[in-house]
Amino acid sequence: MPTPDVSRLSNTVADGMTIYQQVVYTTQDLANGFIERIPYFVAALIVLGIFWLLSIFFKKAVHKILGSRVRHQNLVKVFQRIGGALILFIGFMIAMVVAVPGFTPAKLIGALGIGSVAIGFAFKDIFQNLLSGILLLISEPFRIGDQIVSGEYEGTVEDIKIRATTIRTYDGRQVVIPNSDLYTSALTVNTAYKQRRLQVAVGIGYEDDIEAAKAEILRALDKVDSVSKKAKPSVIATGFGGSSMDLMVRWFIEDGTQANKVASIHQVIVEIKNALDAAEINIPFPIRTIDLSDPSVKSIVNKINEQQVIDVNKAATE
Repeated sequence: MPTPDVSRLSNTVADGMTIYQQVVYTTQDLANGFIERIPYFVAALIVLGIFWLLSIFFKKAVHKILGSRVRHQNLVKVFQRIGGALILFIGFMIAMVVAVPGFTPAKLIGALGIGSVAIGFAFKDIFQNLLSGILLLISEPFRIGDQIVSGEYEGTVEDIKIRATTIRTYDGRQVVIPNSDLYTSALTVNTAYKQRRLQVAVGIGYEDDIEAAKAEILRALDKVDSVSKKAKPSVIATGFGGSSMDLMVRWFIEDGTQANKVASIHQVIVEIKNALDAAEINIPFPIRTIDLSDPSVKSIVNKINEQQVIDVNKAATE
């Protein structure tokens, strides 16, 4: 009879062989099942490819049919993106039915129903941005190519996606802004209207005539090509400055883009400076007046004078 130790060792080896055989059989079954499902996986990929091509065809068809008829082009983007996403989703569901045995859309819906609360919390921001993107595309407060200001960002709209809007800043950087921020916060569209008003402050001396300066400034504005001829510019006095009479010059431009705005301001300032210099109208710089009547100032001046006298006498003796 075998000893107890040998018996236990034999049982352990037998158990190990049994587990090994089970692992091998399971692996073989999985490999065989995978090989058997390869044609179904290929068919699922083909289905996805077909529906992907259908989504592309759908987008092109919507653009061809509605592109020239719908006034708001963003609506075309809404139909394209929502319809394309729906077609891809249907294709995904059919591919899953083909590739995975026993899969049905009802099971997926049931799983989503069980985890709807968790999914809602996890994807709250995503869903909010998606809804905001759709509302922005439908309401169309701005379009691609418009120049907007949102918070601390300002630039040209490059793309309006379902989740976020991409703008290109004037210094060449790309900024991606979530649609929920654009929809719920204040937004400035600089190119919403064709005309745009600009202004620049000008100071003249107190001794100069305001009406004469105004006439010279208006004549200078007539020489600037970027100043709109459809809206009359204006020059108004706005206050008494510390060293000048403050005037505000206002004019309109027909192209409200940032490049034209900067160029127009430069041209206007140059022409105003030349016109006022030619008319001998002073453009004063800030002036500060020092009051020397205070006793403390007088004592400081006396000490400075005394020190200068001491330095002179010292230099003479040497």
